[in-house]
Amino acid sequence: MTQVVYLTEEGMKNLKDELYQLRSIERPAISAQIAEARDKGDLSENAEYDAAKEAQGLLEMRISKLEVALFSARLIDKSHINTETVQILNKVDIKNLKTNKIVRYQLVSENEANLKEGKLSTSTPIALAILGKKKGDQVEVSVPSGIMNFEIVDILI
Repeated sequence: MTQVVYLTEEGMKNLKDELYQLRSIERPAISAQIAEARDKGDLSENAEYDAAKEAQGLLEMRISKLEVALFSARLIDKSHINTETVQILNKVDIKNLKTNKIVRYQLVSENEANLKEGKLSTSTPIALAILGKKKGDQVEVSVPSGIMNFEIVDILI
């Protein structure tokens, strides 16, 4: 059973662009590498051939994963996003109650997550704890380093 992947328009475009890149540029390049290595003779001891075949396998696996993700993708309708409760695509300011430090995360699908950009996957422990909560709510989150307590300071679009 395929899990539905919720994406923004930008996320959908990025997946399509990556799939195009892999299919139209990288796949032919690896095929050329395999053909070149094959032309060098004995394949049983040809490290170039083995490396190219391994790279081809990894590439085909990535292409397959992207195809499945795109097949099961659903665009998120931004017009239904509000700030009453925390939901996907919201930007959420949360305060660590131990350190009083406030951080802002935007909740996104796993495919769009990028912590450097402040985009947090909805499948992370913190996101799971704050989804559906309201401004002012406090949550307890179990993370690998222990228990953390947060307060939802603000919910933005």
